[in-house]
Amino acid sequence: MYDPVLLKTFLVVAETHSFTNAALRLGISQPTVSQQMNKLEKAAGRMLLVRDTREVRLTDNGDAMAGFARTILAAHAAAESYFNGSAMKGRLRFGAADDLAITQLPKMLRQFRQLYPEINLELTVNQSGPLRRRLEAGHLDLIFIKQTAGEATASTRVAKDTLVWMAQDTLTLGEDSPVPLIAYQAPSLSRQVAIDALEAAGRTWRITCNTRDVNGMLAAVRAGIGVAAFPHSLIPSDLVKVSNRFSLPELGDVDYVLMANPSAAKEPVQALMSSIMSRGVRREA
Repeated sequence: MYDPVLLKTFLVVAETHSFTNAALRLGISQPTVSQQMNKLEKAAGRMLLVRDTREVRLTDNGDAMAGFARTILAAHAAAESYFNGSAMKGRLRFGAADDLAITQLPKMLRQFRQLYPEINLELTVNQSGPLRRRLEAGHLDLIFIKQTAGEATASTRVAKDTLVWMAQDTLTLGEDSPVPLIAYQAPSLSRQVAIDALEAAGRTWRITCNTRDVNGMLAAVRAGIGVAAFPHSLIPSDLVKVSNRFSLPELGDVDYVLMANPSAAKEPVQALMSSIMSRGVRREA
C-alpha cells in the first residue's frame, strides 16, 4: 500500500519538476519533500525520479507511478466521501479557456464527475477575458484561464508557460513581408500580446484569420495561412515553433490560473481546484 501523502507530494514534484517549488506549493520544507520521495522510491523498489542541477524528471517507472497515483488518490477520495457521508451536492458553474480543452482538462472533469456525481457541473468554454467578466458578475463559480505572467489578481497559479509563434512547418515568410497573423477575435490576451510585440519591433502585420476558438485557430495554422501566438507547451505535434525562424519578437510568459467566486460554495470549488492542481497542464496525447 502506497501512502497517499507520498503520492500527493510525488504528483506535485512531477508537475513542478522541482523539489523546491513542490515544497512551496505544499507548504512543507524541501528536505521533507526529498525524504518523502526517497520513501516512495523505496516502497516501489524502483527509481522514479532523475535529479540534476536544473530540474527533476520522471523516469519511465515514474510516469507509470504518476498514473497509478492519480487512480489511487481518486479512489481514496471516493471512499472517504462515501463512508464519511459527506458526498457534496449542489451546482458548480465552471468556466475554462478553450485552448485548455486540448490539455488533460477533459479527463480531470470526467474524474471529478465520477467522484462527485451529485454535483451538477455546468461547463462554459470561452476566451479568458469574457470568462473573467462572467466570474466578476457572479455568473460563474470558478474559472481556469490564462493571464499575463505575474499579473496581480486574486488567483491560484497552476502552471507557467511561454507564448511563442506557431506555424505549419512548410510556411515561408519574407524578411520584409507583413507578418500574416492568425488570432482570436478581440478582446484576446494572445492577440493583443502578438500585435503589441510586432508593433514594438517595427514589424508590419496583417490579420489573415479571425477565429472564435482554438479549433479554428489550429485549422488556420495547419492550412499554412499564417502564424499564431500560442502557449509553447500546448503546440500540437504536427505544428512547430517558428519564433527564431522568422526573427519574430518574443511574446513573454503567461500563467494558467484558477479564480474563484468568493460567494460560491467553497467545498465543490475547492474539490475541483485540487483536482486541477494535482494534474497540472499538459497537452492531451
